[in-house]
Amino acid sequence: NPMRQATALISDAEKQQIEKYFGYRLEELTPELLKQTHKKLRAKYHPDNFEQFEDETVREMATERFQLIERLAAKIETYLSQKAQGLSNDSVTTTDAPVKKRAQYAYDDLKIEILTHDKDLKYQLFGTQYRWLLYGDRYKIPNTDNAYIIIDEDHQGHRVGLRESIRMYLTFDVKDDVDVITEWLFHKIKGRATSLLIAKKLVPIDINEMKKYIRKKTLLSLETGDRKLEM
Repeated sequence: NPMRQATALISDAEKQQIEKYFGYRLEELTPELLKQTHKKLRAKYHPDNFEQFEDETVREMATERFQLIERLAAKIETYLSQKAQGLSNDSVTTTDAPVKKRAQYAYDDLKIEILTHDKDLKYQLFGTQYRWLLYGDRYKIPNTDNAYIIIDEDHQGHRVGLRESIRMYLTFDVKDDVDVITEWLFHKIKGRATSLLIAKKLVPIDINEMKKYIRKKTLLSLETGDRKLEM
């Protein structure tokens, strides 16, 4: 059955992405609707529109999303070609010269876990010489307006064992410079941490890799400014 073969090419996850971006369930789309929605999506999400952003991470993520939309459109076209002949898939992108913008970043409680052999690292991260930290204790990151790290568990005295885990959260708002925050964390843990996990993902202890990943996780929506750009 050609229709079953065409539908089988589209996974359940892709069907959800189709509904998210194109605004219709796969079964509701027609050649004309695809033409209209694809044209609007290409005009809205074309990578050229995001050259106005100074941040390379923003441009990379916009390109990834645009490529996803193109792949989905091709799969929809294959699906519809089995259902009806003569699908038109015109797409025209017209953009005005953009005004220079700066990407915005913010996050509440970004989970960070640091593995280390250095028993003093946790105290020095939180700016204390005392050998205890209590759940919820916070430390304001220098040279920021409202950026804090918040400890996620009690630490009392030196722990037994060769390696320990420091679990904490990072919170900051759009007034704070994400590069300043990342550079502060990098210089604190460089040469002292064995592993770094951000939002449960293992991230190399490398300034550029850390900046790239933290930017990606904390980038506010390019459309609304409310939440991160999601793929």
